Amino acid sequence: MKGKLITFEGGEGSGKSTHVKLYTEYLDKKGIDYLFLREPGGTNISEKIRSLILDVKNNEMSDHAEALLYASARAQLITEKVIPALDSGKLVIIDRYIDSSFAYQGYARGLGVDYIKKINSFAIENCKPDATVFLNISPAQAFERKGGADKDDRLELSGIEFHQKVYDGYIKLIEEEPERFIVVDPSGTKESTHEKIVNALEKVIR
Repeated sequence: MKGKLITFEGGEGSGKSTHVKLYTEYLDKKGIDYLFLREPGGTNISEKIRSLILDVKNNEMSDHAEALLYASARAQLITEKVIPALDSGKLVIIDRYIDSSFAYQGYARGLGVDYIKKINSFAIENCKPDATVFLNISPAQAFERKGGADKDDRLELSGIEFHQKVYDGYIKLIEEEPERFIVVDPSGTKESTHEKIVNALEKVIR
């Protein structure tokens, strides 16, 4: 039996990583077996690529190189971790996946969705998410809530205009595949947002 793949997406400061953590803690309490991964990262090789991408010293990195590095990290993660887990029937949870590449590099960097699809066609090996949770909050609200950009993260320091393009890119992706995306407003309490996510994913993981 093939496992299920659930991804979490959102802009910087959306609360995405917090809610991934809360959801995996919920799975632990329920005794549900799963594999948690993050992008870029999740393997030794992919984590090294992550360091390269996010390093603030690498300001000369071209947009194409950035997109290809994400695809490379993803290819390693899929081959080494995701496919074996899904083949064994396990639930796989990933903090960011290919939709991040569409939003950040395809839309915000202006490389185009078709380009991102092309360079990732080998990387993802038909591993499409069964459901994607999107934390829907504007970049202005998100950065105000988190107290500004992380000074050690090259992408967070790209400016509010860039992050607005990322957000707009996500909205376009949701409009194209509304059946896959679970759009959650995180402006309420952490507990109420978590409850919305748990309830929405209940039918997916059955």
